[in-house]
Amino acid sequence: MPPRWPRKPDRKDPDYRKIDDRMNFAVHVAIAATINSGLWFFHILKDTPWEWLPWVTLSWTGIVLVHLIYISAIANYTETPPKST
Repeated sequence: MPPRWPRKPDRKDPDYRKIDDRMNFAVHVAIAATINSGLWFFHILKDTPWEWLPWVTLSWTGIVLVHLIYISAIANYTETPPKST
């Protein structure tokens, strides 16, 4: 069941930006886990000589951790003031 938003979605709304970033993170983790586990499954099943696979796993894990740090510590979800003309 998808999350329901009580008002019209607007990227200027800080609450909407926060939940949107967290849903994007969840999709990123799901894609990384799916592809990575599939690669490891076939690597183990077929006994392939993929020396690059641990590097792919570590790289993708690093990217996911950077994404997590960004949405939890760096991203600013405060109300943006209107621009003066």
